Amino acid sequence: MIIEIREAYRRALDDFGALVHRIAPEQWENPTPCVDWDVRALVNHMVGESLWAPELLAGRTVAELGDVFDGDLLGDDPPKAFDAAAAAAVHASCAEESLTRVTHLSFGDVPGAEYITELFADALIHTWDLARAIGADERLDPELVETCAAWFAGAEDGYRQAGVIGEQQPLPADPDAQTRLLASWGRRV
Repeated sequence: MIIEIREAYRRALDDFGALVHRIAPEQWENPTPCVDWDVRALVNHMVGESLWAPELLAGRTVAELGDVFDGDLLGDDPPKAFDAAAAAAVHASCAEESLTRVTHLSFGDVPGAEYITELFADALIHTWDLARAIGADERLDPELVETCAAWFAGAEDGYRQAGVIGEQQPLPADPDAQTRLLASWGRRV
C-alpha cells in the first residue's frame, strides 16, 4: 500500500529517531554503510536535513541560508537535537501548502511534494544504515519500503547519474522488496 508522502516521511523519521535513542555511548564512532560517515556523522546529517526542511518548505533558498547548518548540529545531547529538528521538519511538511510550494534546492526548483519525497527516502534508507551500524533490527517498515520503491523506480537513474547513490548491488535469488530497494540505493545487504 502506497502511503501519503507526509505520513511516510513522519513514520520514517520516527523509525530513525527510535534508533537514535538506542545508540550506546560507545557506538557513536561506529562505521556506517555510508562511505566516510560514522554514526555521529550520519545522525548529524539527518539533523541537518531536518533543519533545512522548514526553511526550504517556507520558500527560502539555499543561498539565503548559506552555511547556517554546517558543522556539528548535535551538541552534547544528540537524541534531543534529533527530536527537535525532526519535529520541526514534520510540522513544516504537514502545512497545507507544503506539497505545492516551490522549494529552491541546490540543483534547482522542485514542488514541495518532490522535496518531501526525497527527504522521506533519505530517512528510510538511513534508518537501515543506522540499524546496521549499531547492530539493531534492520527490517524496515514494509509499507514505507513499498512507497519508496514505487517513487524510486522513476528517480533511480537521475540519482545514479548525479552520483548521490552507489552502484546497483547484486541481488540474491528471490530477494524481498527491502533487499531490492536497498540494492538499488547501492547498499550491500
